[in-house]
Amino acid sequence: MTALALAGLAAGDFRDRVRRPVYAVTLLAAVGLGYLAVPPVDGHWVILAVGRYRGEYDSAYVGLATALAGALWLTLGGFYVVRKGIGRDEETGVGQILAATPLRTSAYLVAKFLSNLLVLGSMLGVLALTAAAMQLVRGEHRAIDPVALLTPFVVTALPLLAVTAAAAVLFETLPLLRSGTGNVVWFFVALAVTIGGQSPGAPFGGLGVGQAAESLRAAALAAGAGPVEGEEFSLGLTKVDTPLVPFPWAGAGFDGGFLLQRLLLVLLSVALVALPALWFGRFDPARGLPAAAAARPSGRESAPSGRDSAGEAAQSGPVPVAFTLPRTAPASGRTFGRLLSGEVRILAGGVSPWWWLVTAGLTVAGLTAPIGAVTGVILPALWVWPVLVWSGLGSRHAENGLEVLLGAYPAARRRLLAEWASGVVLAAVTGAAPLIRLAVAGDAAGVAAWTAGAVFVPSLATALGVLSRTHRLFQALYLPLWYLVVNQVAALDYMGAVRTDGHPAGPAPLLVLAAALALLGTAFLAGAARREVKG
Repeated sequence: MTALALAGLAAGDFRDRVRRPVYAVTLLAAVGLGYLAVPPVDGHWVILAVGRYRGEYDSAYVGLATALAGALWLTLGGFYVVRKGIGRDEETGVGQILAATPLRTSAYLVAKFLSNLLVLGSMLGVLALTAAAMQLVRGEHRAIDPVALLTPFVVTALPLLAVTAAAAVLFETLPLLRSGTGNVVWFFVALAVTIGGQSPGAPFGGLGVGQAAESLRAAALAAGAGPVEGEEFSLGLTKVDTPLVPFPWAGAGFDGGFLLQRLLLVLLSVALVALPALWFGRFDPARGLPAAAAARPSGRESAPSGRDSAGEAAQSGPVPVAFTLPRTAPASGRTFGRLLSGEVRILAGGVSPWWWLVTAGLTVAGLTAPIGAVTGVILPALWVWPVLVWSGLGSRHAENGLEVLLGAYPAARRRLLAEWASGVVLAAVTGAAPLIRLAVAGDAAGVAAWTAGAVFVPSLATALGVLSRTHRLFQALYLPLWYLVVNQVAALDYMGAVRTDGHPAGPAPLLVLAAALALLGTAFLAGAARREVKG
């Protein structure tokens, strides 16, 4: 296959991906991240700091801070955006057409890798433009140096995005990881990379923090700014008591050894992409079942819980025929209870017995463990365990291609409400043991926080599902949110897990409930707007 044909295949796949809502959402998140990476000079939230100090907001420092923040975000969230490229080809029948061509398997995998990298690279480009804009907005140094600004993006962030793009391809060729399990596995892989990659001795330069941190410390000392003993370089969203003190910094000056490590990291990514050619059959039944096509003739993705979650068939499948089905008149009577019962069976009916066994084990632990462990450990565990089940809320019908059929349903809002309520039922069932313990202990504040959390999580899942029409966005956002709560970030605690003197330290339950209702309202408005456009 010629390089031109390979580039054309990758470019076509790239154009298809950037039309999807999840791409726009991720771009907006990148712009928001660029804003956070360059906080106001008197701000109390920072992403990059050397103790109580920071570099002046010139192109070198703004570029480094934004590039490192982008590496953190896109390594985690970007994976969920670019995966399913191979799955879409299988579901739409494109893969079967490609199987009949002389296209080599390795070339196909490389094209998917390049497409993934183009998507992630475009997001990184938006982040770089945001960095330039933020430098002008903050106003400490208005002269933009393109080389100093862009070098950290190319040297630190881009190689990590190559690894992410390659991992997305690899995961899709492994039956176990191509399902929702892969989304959860990647969260913890990215978490390990984020934490371990900040070490000075991290393989291939890690996140690229090592040399930059040494250079910033040296510049701070040379300017007489410190840091004082015990203050360290930090990367990540951090609250500070007083605004950071700026000092001049000319840039990291990455040496040849570091640049060689980054080049090796890119080459390793390419090798990682080529590896699945040993077993990936490129949709050819004669070469095996690389994408589990024979086991799943409908092309649906099997969720790790044992139920068929239907991946993203509707997102990438053929556009439904544009006609309007006749609507039947709503039947009188109490139908919501039956509707809710049906939604509950759909949501949890296909869950594996092993899933319920783990839930039962956590429930027993919740009834017997000390109350501190129940609120701080057991409850978060119980409310992260159903993440793959909750993630289908709001998007299940789109992903299964049922929107045209359900267009004849006379009360769409009632159906969406029942779907959301089924998620609340699941939250209540899985979190029942902590609720019982809180009630027995007379912890009214804890019960209120639990109630708000049981409403908030399904509301978040439903809103994100309706807006993005995919289950991946909820998985990508909920897992980091849950992780921050587990790490005692009280401002984001939606379930009452973070405690001070035995009392919930997070936002007031009424505030969490208000956020939940706003999310649910957003889901209803988005659904109504989409029906109006189609109708």
